[in-house]
Amino acid sequence: MAVKGGAERLTCTLLDHLPGTDLCTGFVDPERFPSLGRAGGRVFDLHAASRLPLWRILRVIRAFEHGVPDLDRYDWALFSGIYAPLAVARRSRHPNLLYCHTIPRFCFDLREHYMRKLPWIARPALALLIAVVARKYARALARMDLVVANSENVRKRLLRHFGRTSILIHPPVDTQQFRWIADGQDYVSLARLEDFKRVDVIVRAFLRMPQHRLVVASGGHELERLRRLAAGARNIQFTGWLSEAALRDLVGRARAAIYVPIDEDFGMSPVEAMAAGKPVIGVAEGGLLETIIPGRTGILIDSPPTPEAICEAVERLERDHPPSLRAACEERAALFDERIFVTAMRDLLERSTRV
Repeated sequence: MAVKGGAERLTCTLLDHLPGTDLCTGFVDPERFPSLGRAGGRVFDLHAASRLPLWRILRVIRAFEHGVPDLDRYDWALFSGIYAPLAVARRSRHPNLLYCHTIPRFCFDLREHYMRKLPWIARPALALLIAVVARKYARALARMDLVVANSENVRKRLLRHFGRTSILIHPPVDTQQFRWIADGQDYVSLARLEDFKRVDVIVRAFLRMPQHRLVVASGGHELERLRRLAAGARNIQFTGWLSEAALRDLVGRARAAIYVPIDEDFGMSPVEAMAAGKPVIGVAEGGLLETIIPGRTGILIDSPPTPEAICEAVERLERDHPPSLRAACEERAALFDERIFVTAMRDLLERSTRV
């Protein structure tokens, strides 16, 4: 629980609607999650944080394999994330359920991406870590009584890499909190600033379009590099991490959103933008194929995205007049409302405990 991403928001939603439920997590940032546990449940923080990525993974793995509380005291256990499922080995009771946001993609389709980021001398260590994580994750997956995928995209990955079937329950989007405020001039990028989110492609596009404004509304490891890339561009603004209220206000006043990550698992940010009546320029891959309706709620450009394609999409959207897509966007976003998620998860847990 370090950043307010989709998986973390899903966890908070479950805690809010399942009062008395305990949470065990690898580590918690108390400044970003000050209200954990207020719904009556206990929070077990395993304190496995580290600034070193590879060491953090090893600490979190060890924490979930050896440091969790007695799981057999609970009627059911719901695992979420990449490393938390490893704790299932410490539980002999049933049911055990996994909500799968994503598989450990650095072991599979993003393996070469992460290998290229490291100096050659460190690559054998990463290869060893990949082998260990892939094996442990597969064993944990085999012990789950039921697996829930957050998208058709993730369902296919589970089947392709592990031969594991799953059911689909889309993650919760608090569509009631995102509202149309005005038709502004800002295009907003909502992705976390990591290289696989490809925000640099968006920045390069707006360097070619000084007549249009871009607001990059997030933080991450790529922030300083992207600021240097956009140095001197008066039409590009970086906000860093925003409060939830400030983010909702920004989206509600935006012209449209842009979101082009590599094969996104699901992607809650585009749905939040649509909930505010804002169309989305996305990339035709991953979870965006499940949420954005080309021509009705936005534009999907070919993969991989290029600055030229984004420029063309912006000009096309301007011709289509974004406010005219407001009703369709809001209608589409309503299909992913958190009330639908909560009802589905409650029903699932009730059925599981009756078996």
